Amino acid sequence: MPRLSFGAWVEDAVDWLQSNLTWIFDAIKTVLGGMYDGVNAVLGGGEPLLMAGIFAVIAFWLRGVVPAVLTFAGFALIDSLALWDEAMATLSLVVVAAVITIVIAVPTGIWAARNNRVSAALRPVLDVMQTMPAFVYLIPGVMFFGVGVTPGVIATIVFAMPPGVRMTELGIRQVDGELVEAAAAFGTTPKHTLTRVQLPLALPTIMAGINQVIMLALSMVVIGGMAGAGGLGEKVYAAITQLQVGLAAESGIAVVILAMYLDRMTGALNERVSPLGRRAAAKAAAGARRLKFTHYKPGTAVAMAGVVVLALVAGGLNIAGSGDSKADEAGSADVGQGQKINMGYIPWDEGIASTFLWKEILEQRGYETGVTQLDAGPLYSGVARGDIDFQTDAWLPTTHKDYWDKYSDRLEDLGSWYGPTSLELTVPSYVEGIDSLEDLKGQGKKFDGKIIGIEASAGMMGTLNEKVLKEYGLEGEYEVVSSSTSSMLAELNASIKKKEPVVVTLWSPHWAYGKHDLKKLEDPKGAWGKGEEVHTVAHKGFAKKAPAVAGWLKDFELTEKQLTSLENEIQNAGQGQEQDGVRTWLKKNPGLVDKLAPVPGGAGGTQQGKDAGKTVNMGYFPWDEAIASTYLWQNLLEDRGYRTTVKQLDPGPLYTGLAQGQLDVQFDAWLPTTHKDYWDKYGDRLEDLGSWYGPTSLELTVPSYVKGIDSLEDLKGQGEKFDGKIIGIESSAGMMGTLNEKVLKEYGLEGEYEVVSSSTSSMLAELNRSIKKKEPVVVTLWSPHWAYGKHDLKKLEDPKGAWGKGEQIHTVAKKGFAEDFPELTGWLKDFELSEAQLASLEVELQKGGAGKEKESARRWMDANPDVVEKLTPVGS
Repeated sequence: MPRLSFGAWVEDAVDWLQSNLTWIFDAIKTVLGGMYDGVNAVLGGGEPLLMAGIFAVIAFWLRGVVPAVLTFAGFALIDSLALWDEAMATLSLVVVAAVITIVIAVPTGIWAARNNRVSAALRPVLDVMQTMPAFVYLIPGVMFFGVGVTPGVIATIVFAMPPGVRMTELGIRQVDGELVEAAAAFGTTPKHTLTRVQLPLALPTIMAGINQVIMLALSMVVIGGMAGAGGLGEKVYAAITQLQVGLAAESGIAVVILAMYLDRMTGALNERVSPLGRRAAAKAAAGARRLKFTHYKPGTAVAMAGVVVLALVAGGLNIAGSGDSKADEAGSADVGQGQKINMGYIPWDEGIASTFLWKEILEQRGYETGVTQLDAGPLYSGVARGDIDFQTDAWLPTTHKDYWDKYSDRLEDLGSWYGPTSLELTVPSYVEGIDSLEDLKGQGKKFDGKIIGIEASAGMMGTLNEKVLKEYGLEGEYEVVSSSTSSMLAELNASIKKKEPVVVTLWSPHWAYGKHDLKKLEDPKGAWGKGEEVHTVAHKGFAKKAPAVAGWLKDFELTEKQLTSLENEIQNAGQGQEQDGVRTWLKKNPGLVDKLAPVPGGAGGTQQGKDAGKTVNMGYFPWDEAIASTYLWQNLLEDRGYRTTVKQLDPGPLYTGLAQGQLDVQFDAWLPTTHKDYWDKYGDRLEDLGSWYGPTSLELTVPSYVKGIDSLEDLKGQGEKFDGKIIGIESSAGMMGTLNEKVLKEYGLEGEYEVVSSSTSSMLAELNRSIKKKEPVVVTLWSPHWAYGKHDLKKLEDPKGAWGKGEQIHTVAKKGFAEDFPELTGWLKDFELSEAQLASLEVELQKGGAGKEKESARRWMDANPDVVEKLTPVGS
């Protein structure tokens, strides 16, 4: 028989579709992606235990008390396994896919039940859909839609569709024909016969089909994870490829909990929507003699009220906690400004190490990152499409030659960062007489005729099968077993424990050579080819999208010692803690971040601090010197490798947060007067790290065009000129208490003037408005303040000293701060700014405007290049 080129025809069809119908695929991707994002935002947006409560209320409504308790326990277990986000992502994918499938399957099943020709035509199509290996659906899915959620949803829809169609058709066909005839005899239209007779009676069967649709959809999570769909599928896939038994067990338990919940709930839903189901449920409840309360199910209105209340609470907590921006955790110099960079990697050690290294570096530089584990094929396809921005583990010119040949016109090679590498076959050192590839000939029985390989998609596997075996005459004698990198390493480890002979594919560098005593088999004929280079490959146009990152990647290099030590640190950190391993490694290699990702303009320190990686939670109230000093220190700390969060609060909540340990430090404590009340109340739970500016002064101020008012004494009898008002700031500020309780009394201004409490910004707005109109106004102000530089103002003299002596601005921290942050404590105790420095910093922040405080502080640091080393000296 001649060779039927069916596969080639499929390839041609796919190429044509890619070339001519891209706009349709993009539209589908946008719609499905939007649906998934919306559902995931709802399911994943609330507090886990409150969402678990919502699921429990639904279980209470559908099945009763015991299932509700078990539901809450199950979802609480998922949260305790730190898999909540992944579980909700998986549930979102299942919900979207199931809804779309049901919307298509049920009408199609009805059509097939009412038309025999349609039924006959659908049957072979459903057979193909149901029996085709599910992995096959991912190939066109990835090619048409790229990696991510969409191919997972598409594959799930196709795979889960058949039972929905078949069970709907079966249910309608099983309705007694005499009932249908009776309905017709009474003049019922075909439409009403369907909706009032056939569908109600067929509903139990249809619901069973819907249940199967949902179960099949959930069974696709692992396969979806292979295409970058995320969720529990990605965790299970990572566990499989890296042979992480613990992670596999945890992820599997989470999948089982979701499956049981969805199965029981969809099964019980029949009792709520089907007349026959409701009748059976009522009969069962009436017949229960013991533990009747376990059969109690709340009404729909009661259950709905419970869900709404919990949803509102969960949503409220989510909004309250949304103030912590990822940008607040950006590293030294916010170069990225929140730009999203998506990275992909093959689960090879140098790929994992370099990817998570760049994830950490980019986040320190202010980028938002996404990381997806994929096989080589989907990874290169995703980069070529632009779904993945770059990957750091392209072995060229040999191992990944096929992928480069296929996609190179849509890729950018950003250069090699490690090399030369080597590919090899390896045996344990105790295997005597096998030192070269030539020695393998005739020794097949010793190794059970097997060479343990890695992923079949890896280029080295093709080289091994097509060249190395032929070159050394090993064909027929040895079978190359395709598995995965983790499986190969597991087999190597098991054989070494038993002292059994084994030959595996391996490459250099690899941590296995440090863990085991191995022999690289010599290749005298050079069948493996020359050593390769490990390249960074990005999608076409990446250098324009992220020029700074592209520049860093082009200069990226690691030595063998650096790479192996990084890999070992990640191995020690364990699965799921790769970024923690990177941070530990970076602490041992200070200055490397600045070397690999230098900040434009020379900003940023050159060394990390001793406590780099720790998070410092800072708070401030919206006074200018507080804003300036806080964002200055945010930049300084991130330059030294610390992580930071910044929250704006009123003084009361701020001091309370410090006292309770919810915040670490604030830089604007005016002592001993302005913040005396707070210090008296919380001082035993705070640490005073010393003053960094002073003396300050509090004052009442008028514009210079207000004649005859130069002192607080001059205000007496002039109330009408100022409309009887002194424009104040926040009522919680200590200076407002001093003004009302002491200054007004001392100068006899009570009754004549009303102190208007507002806010600092409102006071400044009123001052600005009055100056524009040349109207008299008297406001509370303090020195230093940028308003004195912007406007021509007069500080009213205080001959009686009613305001008290000038104060100092202190840095105040929570109790135990010095123990938690010893290095930072030393820096803060020595922190000082001159009046000129503080004024220029405040002016820079004013120029930058609201929302740009961090960037403005960075510009000031650029103009004062010695400030980092002076304020945060790092010992050698």
